Amino acid sequence: MKYDPDAYPMGQDGAWSAAALAVAESDGELEPSVVAAPHGAALAEISLAVGGLALGTGEFASMGLLPNVAHSVGVSIPSAGHMISAYALGVVVGAPLITVAMARAPRRAMLIGLMVVFALGNMASAAAPTFMPLILARFLTGLPHGAYFGIASLVAASLVAPGKRAQAVGRVMVGLSVANVIGVPLATWFGQALGWRAAFLAVAALGLLTAALVTMFVPVIASHSEASPARELRGFTRLQVWLTLAIAAVGFGGMFAVYSYITPILTRVSGVPMHQVPLFLSVMGLGMIAGSLAGGWCADRSILGTVFGALIWNAVMLGLITVSAAHPWTAAVNLFLIGGGIAVVPALQTRLMDTAAEAQTLAAAMNHSAFNMANALGAWLGGVVIAAGLGWTSTGWVGAALALAALPILGLSAFLDRKAQIFV
Repeated sequence: MKYDPDAYPMGQDGAWSAAALAVAESDGELEPSVVAAPHGAALAEISLAVGGLALGTGEFASMGLLPNVAHSVGVSIPSAGHMISAYALGVVVGAPLITVAMARAPRRAMLIGLMVVFALGNMASAAAPTFMPLILARFLTGLPHGAYFGIASLVAASLVAPGKRAQAVGRVMVGLSVANVIGVPLATWFGQALGWRAAFLAVAALGLLTAALVTMFVPVIASHSEASPARELRGFTRLQVWLTLAIAAVGFGGMFAVYSYITPILTRVSGVPMHQVPLFLSVMGLGMIAGSLAGGWCADRSILGTVFGALIWNAVMLGLITVSAAHPWTAAVNLFLIGGGIAVVPALQTRLMDTAAEAQTLAAAMNHSAFNMANALGAWLGGVVIAAGLGWTSTGWVGAALALAALPILGLSAFLDRKAQIFV
């Protein structure tokens, strides 16, 4: 694809749009300026990251609150895990539908609207009287998740020089990691002290805060003149897009196989008192922050190498939970190291931006659909082995197997890349 100034015009401040930046970079012919944020790129990235904090808290807090929700609505803990799968299914469905339907919408307006819908979904979750309405509310709450992260990643990448895109994406994803240091522990504490409904209301407030910050600090980036649903859907004709999504859906499922049941693992195997569970979640969140930053730095140097290393790391660290969970201190160290496996996220996000060509918005959003397919897959398989009587820590073996299962897919993707370069 060649850069066409009519199809990819300059932005309002004389800076190139995100789409122009991507095409110009892929051509290797232009050195465009970055999109100018009204109060600087740092505040814009922080605003986008707060959205990640809200989404991450809303998603992961459900895992920490499983016993509370199960007791309140009268279901078993594995059954309560279905609300995690419902949220994940909402992400899977919402990302393509919203992105395609809103292909022509300005990106900042989409980000604001998505966070308002997310806030309303959490309010509905807090108000759900029984289990089935709660399942529906969690599904609706998940709808904006993938589209937000996809668009936020593209906006963040447009605010920096081409060689620093993965690091910008990683910094936005830090919000997701901070959720596990601050947001999830606080939400879990809210759930234990004030009831799980209060936790969902707190998450709704974070969503509204994000909408306000994006309004103030994120620049207006209009969609290019040829944006259309059909243009976005053409991204699905690219095999590398499907392979990258498959790596995310399979390879990252292992983390969710363990994380979905982390509270009973800690309380029933490690002997951790319930009130200390938030501290252990914070330790894992610190690992996620380190992983997000390291993953972005590594991906700007070798995307596929970063993905390969992260998958091996996840396989080893998830498998170790089968022995480390025997003692609180070893469990804490292992959780920190498991959190570092999130390094794969900015690498896969950037990989999709590179392979999707004109369908970058849809591909970036679908990355989070894939991660939430991993969420649903991991939570389901973890519940299967637990229900089979294999023990809470058997989820670690499920996690290791899923991480290793993604390696052949990665190998095929790398082979096709190399083959394409030979014949260019």
